[in-house]
Amino acid sequence: MKNAVGRDIPDIIEGFGKLQPYAGAFAALPDMKRQAPHIKYVKPGTNKVMKDLEAVFKAIPITDGMTISFHHHFRNGDGLLLQVIKTADKLGIKNLTIAASAIFPIHEELIEYVKKGVVTSLDTNYASGPVAKAISEGLFKKPVMFRTHGGRPRAIECGQLHIDVAFVASPTADTYGNISGREGETACGSLGYAYPDAEYADYVIAVTDHLVEYPVTPISINQSRVDYVVKIDYIGNPKGIVSGTTKITKDPVQLKIAQYAAKAIAASGLLIDGFSFQTGAGGASLAVAAYLSNIMKANNVKGSFVMGGITGYLVKMFEEGLFTTIFDVQDFDLDAIESLSKHDHHIEVDANLYASPYNSGCIVNQLDCAVLGATEMDKHFNVNVITGSDGTIMGGSGGHSDAAAGAKMTIITANLTRSRMPILKDEIQTITTPGETIDVLATEYGLAVNPRRQDLVEKFKKVKLPLFTIEELTEKAEKICGKPQPIRVSKDIVGVVEYRDGTIIDVVHKVIV
Repeated sequence: MKNAVGRDIPDIIEGFGKLQPYAGAFAALPDMKRQAPHIKYVKPGTNKVMKDLEAVFKAIPITDGMTISFHHHFRNGDGLLLQVIKTADKLGIKNLTIAASAIFPIHEELIEYVKKGVVTSLDTNYASGPVAKAISEGLFKKPVMFRTHGGRPRAIECGQLHIDVAFVASPTADTYGNISGREGETACGSLGYAYPDAEYADYVIAVTDHLVEYPVTPISINQSRVDYVVKIDYIGNPKGIVSGTTKITKDPVQLKIAQYAAKAIAASGLLIDGFSFQTGAGGASLAVAAYLSNIMKANNVKGSFVMGGITGYLVKMFEEGLFTTIFDVQDFDLDAIESLSKHDHHIEVDANLYASPYNSGCIVNQLDCAVLGATEMDKHFNVNVITGSDGTIMGGSGGHSDAAAGAKMTIITANLTRSRMPILKDEIQTITTPGETIDVLATEYGLAVNPRRQDLVEKFKKVKLPLFTIEELTEKAEKICGKPQPIRVSKDIVGVVEYRDGTIIDVVHKVIV
């Protein structure tokens, strides 16, 4: 089948069943109901505290073929996932599915447990590092499912991703199962991506290195869904949260791109009182926020909210009164973690509220502007953020597709060429976010506007922003770098790329090394 972005999608993939091809950003309509989680019952006086992970495995019991889940609030500092898998291996358990909201380089040892058959399937929103490379080379017999940050809670709530046991890395937990991400030596801030798991999993385990007497406050995930509490020595390193740059870039090319993007926002007509905004944590994205901050101050604009992965720079804008509220699903640095505990209008939100398309209104629907990145883009404004220039998996949609779908204007910021490769191509390797939800590309040479948005073209012309067609920028990039050769891949499918509504927007093929 060819889907709405022209990609060939198999009718059926073993282990997934019949696939529904992507038909448009808002074409699919839900025809299911939320799945009710198991009813739980605990008698007064029940002790939820278990002595170790092995005791939890035996109490449930965890058996072959189950799906166990993890969240990624420690990012490259996560210490829990591998400890759980090692416990499974010790007990002889096989054929587990890992439903992890993200996989990072720190999870490299997972490869060995896949080879041993302890883990045989992976369901995630993002993968980088050695595990991602191994997926591209065919590590898993069944293709890995790649979802979005909004698509994951939708899949959990609709019963498409059933979680048997959710392990929640808990910086602080009390003896009855209340969890907080704000306290303790390993405080990581918002636990937004763990909420759907805690709500719908058959069993929920609070794993903590800081166990306190009842009750802990403030509560992120409450006792009514937590079955067992386990204290271990190490759940993660908060320093690993700050993986990658969370500082404003000093690169002159990226600063120029950021300046064009900020000017585009100012010219769009959206930058008025009540303006809402999401940007990434990378250096160029933060530079956009910095330029935008100056424009807002100069024009006395007071925004409503910022959201997404929160950084210290967004906190600074909030504390300066440029925004009244922070919606926080995950913290990207220690300043953001501290702010969550300090400010009443810095609000922890769950992944469903943040970005699921199947509820009565997620927060991304209220976005005026989203500033996002790209690995590559085609002439139809389709964006790839999952595979690199060699076809190897190096990321994932995360909230990219969700924010793009919800925002009134979505801007992609990217160097026109990167590592002697053009970012613009006739056909990109993997489509993650459909071009119908992308409005503007900002490069160091100027802007390209999606032909769907002639209103923006007219506004940008009035302020004399440098405008090009996407074809003109593609030609310019090819003059600099030449036309890239197609990436060699086999027919074997190693990844299935799901759009936020559950339809399939693309598949990832095994790379030929």
